[in-house]
Amino acid sequence: MLTIGEVAHSALFPRMAAVVHHAGAGTTAAGLRAGVPAVPVPIQFDEGFWSARLVSLGVAPTTVPLRRLTVGTLSTALLRATREPSYGERARALGARIRAEDGVTPVLDALERVGG
Repeated sequence: MLTIGEVAHSALFPRMAAVVHHAGAGTTAAGLRAGVPAVPVPIQFDEGFWSARLVSLGVAPTTVPLRRLTVGTLSTALLRATREPSYGERARALGARIRAEDGVTPVLDALERVGG
């Protein structure tokens, strides 16, 4: 493990073979945008939902709840995420779709319809 100071998800995640994270909404979105497999370790609130969503999307092999986090559970999940090609393939495909999205124009169009 390497400990570093603050680094933007957008600078770090695309360089990773897989990302282990708490599965908050913002971190989950950053991981999906980066196009790399995930190992979600939910701690509280909505993180259980986003963890399950990552598994259902096929970018994470499993959810590793914090209470079950051990060297064995983490290493098994990381090995699957990085060695089973389906997770990387699915993550890359979803990442490309997300990066190609134009999220601003539909919102502006909707605002113009409401306010116009």
